[in-house]
Amino acid sequence: MPLANSRGMALLRTLLPLSLAFCAVVGTPALGDPSPGPRHRPGYIADPGRPIGAHDPRSPIQHIVIVMQENHSFDQYFGMLPRSGQPAADGFTFDKAGHPLNSNPVKGGTQRVFHRTSLCPGDSAGQSWSSTHLEINGGRMDGFARLSRNAMSYYTKADLPFYYSLASQYTLGNRWFASAPAQTYPNRRFLYAGTAYGNISTDSRSFLDAPPPRGTIQDEMSAHGVTWRDYATNAPNVGIVASNVERHPQNITQLSQFFVDAKLGQLPSVSYVDSGLGVGGEALGPADPVTARSPGAVQDKAIQIKASGSNEEGDDVRIGQKFVARVVNAVTASPSWTSTLLIWLYDEHGGFYDHVSSPTALLPDTIKPKLAPTDVPGGYDQYGVRVPAVVVSAYSRPHAVTNVVHDHTSILAEIERTWNLPALTYRDANASDLRDFLDLRHPALLVPPALAAPGPYNLSSCHRD
Repeated sequence: MPLANSRGMALLRTLLPLSLAFCAVVGTPALGDPSPGPRHRPGYIADPGRPIGAHDPRSPIQHIVIVMQENHSFDQYFGMLPRSGQPAADGFTFDKAGHPLNSNPVKGGTQRVFHRTSLCPGDSAGQSWSSTHLEINGGRMDGFARLSRNAMSYYTKADLPFYYSLASQYTLGNRWFASAPAQTYPNRRFLYAGTAYGNISTDSRSFLDAPPPRGTIQDEMSAHGVTWRDYATNAPNVGIVASNVERHPQNITQLSQFFVDAKLGQLPSVSYVDSGLGVGGEALGPADPVTARSPGAVQDKAIQIKASGSNEEGDDVRIGQKFVARVVNAVTASPSWTSTLLIWLYDEHGGFYDHVSSPTALLPDTIKPKLAPTDVPGGYDQYGVRVPAVVVSAYSRPHAVTNVVHDHTSILAEIERTWNLPALTYRDANASDLRDFLDLRHPALLVPPALAAPGPYNLSSCHRD
């Protein structure tokens, strides 16, 4: 059942700010070349001999599932992974005893990374435009602890067993960066449009912005017969670009439908699977039989609206892990498993430390960020902080990593290559797609590997007053 229709549009416009924390001619640029040089332009098509919207006959991938979570850095989750299942992961530097050595300067000394024993992540250094620039500090990655010592905290395999097994069994991205050094909304705009077109913050006023100049990937898919759906827990994340909801309400449906479609082998070509902010019961599935009988169960139920299956930085990290496990398990059990690619990743780092320098990035267009006088100067020619990213497919290279640089527009590049759609901006036209995660000639994981159980979670542990 669609969540959005003409009658519900006004309501959706009201709910979006509360519920979300979070066709071209080849070779003809619409917005001017942001910097000269030999590169693909907006409107670039991978295969001019194939009709636009036609599936790549060389690819066995018929379904792409996108699970983008919220606000954690690579090192916060996977800094310990080289010692816990994937030696090739670019995590922390260790001493001979296996203790991590990475640190940041603070007044009077240094703050070394440390294991956070609480499953509530606590304070971070922030993910605003200015905070992120201060943290990156020209690529030195030494500004986190000055803003928050807790930003140097990390989790381990014991805390996040499902995530660690996922990153060890499938293909891990060692160099996946947020598309911009900023918050959720601008980064998700890059996922949908290849540009943030001026936005630098998670601000509900951005819903009043005009659509991106060249539209969104959702517009392209709808125009050229590529099926897609946003499976939303509460409000659809594709609605961060408001025109997506206005133009394509029929493509938005309930999260529960994803599990039905996966079970029946009826997923669309592209699926966005949203956990939302108030996860309720739908995102997490059946209640935990132990916690459901606990004295705090009633309070837990009342507090679900605060808890996030998207892994917001203020929640028990196991809640998001439970959600991701449920989605991954539905895909690996689907009749469409052998023709499906799932990517699990994070929109931005949430203000938590990462040691890998954020590289410069290709400007997507000539639209400058809308900066206040107090904001750190800068543009969209800088990636954000590195985030976790794993590609799950029968064609994933097993127990492998890729060191190719990616950002969220790599997902656009993969969709565009697979269905021969025109690139939206310079960024996605030149982004690496996801083929380095895969071996399309030798499917090594036709039988999905066993993954660790996500373990119990506590909806209210981080939110009791």
